Amino acid sequence: MAIARVSALLVPRHHEVHEKRETLHPRWTKKDRVESHKLLPMRIGLTQSNLDDGHDHLMRISDPASPHFGQHWTQAQVIEAFRPSQQTEEEVRKWLIESGIPARRITHSDNKGWFAFYATAEEAERLLYTEYHEYEDSVTGGIIPGCDRYHVPKHVRKHIDYITPGIKLLAPVDHQSRRLKRDAEAIEHQLSKRNTHSLHRTSSQLNYTNATDLSTCDIAITPACVAALYQIPPANSSHPNNSMGIFESELQFYTQMDLDLFFTNFTSYIPNGTHPVAANIDGGMQSTTDPNYAGGEANLDIQLAYPILYPQTITLYQVDDYIVQANQNDTYTFGFNTFLDALDGSYCNFTAYNETGNDPYLDQEYPDPLTGGWQGDLMCGTFVPTNVISLSYGGQEFDLPISYQKRQCLEYMKLGLQGVSFLFASGDSGVSNYPGDIDGPTGCIGPNLNIFNPTWPGTCPYVTSVGATKVYPGYSVYDPESAVYDPAGHPYSVNYSSGGGFSNIYPIPDYQKAFVAKFFEEHNPPYPYYSALSNDTGNIQTLPDIGALAGNTSGIYNRIGRGIPDVAANGDNIAIYNGNKFELSGGTSASTPIFSAVINRINEERLNVGKGPIGFLNPSLYANPSMLNDITNGTNPGCSTVGFSAVPGWDPVTGLGTPNYPKMLEYYLSLP
Repeated sequence: MAIARVSALLVPRHHEVHEKRETLHPRWTKKDRVESHKLLPMRIGLTQSNLDDGHDHLMRISDPASPHFGQHWTQAQVIEAFRPSQQTEEEVRKWLIESGIPARRITHSDNKGWFAFYATAEEAERLLYTEYHEYEDSVTGGIIPGCDRYHVPKHVRKHIDYITPGIKLLAPVDHQSRRLKRDAEAIEHQLSKRNTHSLHRTSSQLNYTNATDLSTCDIAITPACVAALYQIPPANSSHPNNSMGIFESELQFYTQMDLDLFFTNFTSYIPNGTHPVAANIDGGMQSTTDPNYAGGEANLDIQLAYPILYPQTITLYQVDDYIVQANQNDTYTFGFNTFLDALDGSYCNFTAYNETGNDPYLDQEYPDPLTGGWQGDLMCGTFVPTNVISLSYGGQEFDLPISYQKRQCLEYMKLGLQGVSFLFASGDSGVSNYPGDIDGPTGCIGPNLNIFNPTWPGTCPYVTSVGATKVYPGYSVYDPESAVYDPAGHPYSVNYSSGGGFSNIYPIPDYQKAFVAKFFEEHNPPYPYYSALSNDTGNIQTLPDIGALAGNTSGIYNRIGRGIPDVAANGDNIAIYNGNKFELSGGTSASTPIFSAVINRINEERLNVGKGPIGFLNPSLYANPSMLNDITNGTNPGCSTVGFSAVPGWDPVTGLGTPNYPKMLEYYLSLP
């Protein structure tokens, strides 16, 4: 047996190394050889077809100058377009069978993206001309099988994305330690932690006897103020195929009492008892009757959207069970992957960038193995996505593996092909993250903690990133807005400014290139910069290495990355009810449902005349920026700088500007 296993390393000339590990991370220790009889769960990710062409397909149906504008695909067409080719499936299956893996053992995933089978370690080593060892993780104590390199036939290599177990070492989830952590922290304590997505403060400044009064919009933004700012008339129809989607997680539950208080005081045309359509994903829950558990983010999103679109409906996607939501600090992925799984069943097993399906370390497992968790299977394709989805959540590019981000970004592309518009908040900390958050004391990155820190997933080129504006004190809704900025302590505990900057992962998309070039040419920021993008090696889950990107340039921002935000809307002093109390709220998490609701209204009008939804927004937004109100005042400070400046044209503070509903409606109704 020992001789047979050693001879497996004599690699034939017609084989090539497919993946190899150059170095081993210090957290891992290579241990003993895996016993020859031990069964290994083998998975072979097949090379997907047309992934590179997917971008071109999306641009073709999203470009208003294209004769294919608005010709969205069905889900079946998307799956068929990107499935591995028949040749890929046949070549890999033939190789496996000829190498001694019985056909009866081989299973093919529903989306045709990978083959799976069990093999003994001896069989796997003969198949891949490698040696399997056990690798111990010093952080979790877990042990997994892996190898330093493996080989496949030259003619098969182009058909294979990756093979596991392989060189990718991903720590197993330690359910026991997570259970101990959760049991040690009372849920009530978790409920009291800081809301990182919207900013709130109670207020008794105003007594609204007239909800249509526009004289105090510099103090509190009411639905009447929003309508006046963007010239939005009342809605008067509700197409059955045009509910607006809102994403919520992290213990953000609305209360009907808060909605009714808001309707009574500000929008009497919306009947009390009106509430969103429930779309509970993997144990998510919609609402609470306890005002102490009211979620400021959920109440904010719903109370901003309803006045713009009612009688159209809202579909509320509540993602992940209560146990997961109570401990969001376990990960910083917000449940986006489980959300996308529920919208598109093929994503549950989608293979791209050396990733297949949900990441067992970054994404939640269902059935939830923890006490009190959701015991159902992972929801795959359970809900049909709405035409517009508003997401007031996000983190930083710096904090997640590049491959993880890119795989998810491809899914936004695939859903964009189906006519879905995704709008994400650009962040509330200007060019940085919150100081003292996961990225350290400054919220900035790099060796000196001074490099700008762009948000995720808004930097994905297939979503629309929304920044924030403000009616400054002493100004009215008839004056131009400015970029939002509130210094720490006035009135929030942290600096608040519109998130913006440039990606360290994605290049500037074609639809944006001319605008970014003009920004640099006419309003060059007074900071050193670097011009390099992070690339996943394909060998390991790598985080963006910002120090390596900046090199010896002393640069503090990326000159060649995708710019955010794309657009903006008001995001400060928003009047809401939360926990049975009147509050003033803020954040780009307020701007996002406003802009999303405007798009939903426009889709309503298109549907009413027999046209389809807009779908992916960005190409059409950049093709006609004059339909937006250009914002030319303000900055977004961070990293010991004033950040970038709002200037004529696109800028990395407020994007192209805020909505002008009549102009946008006229433009989009003129398109096919």
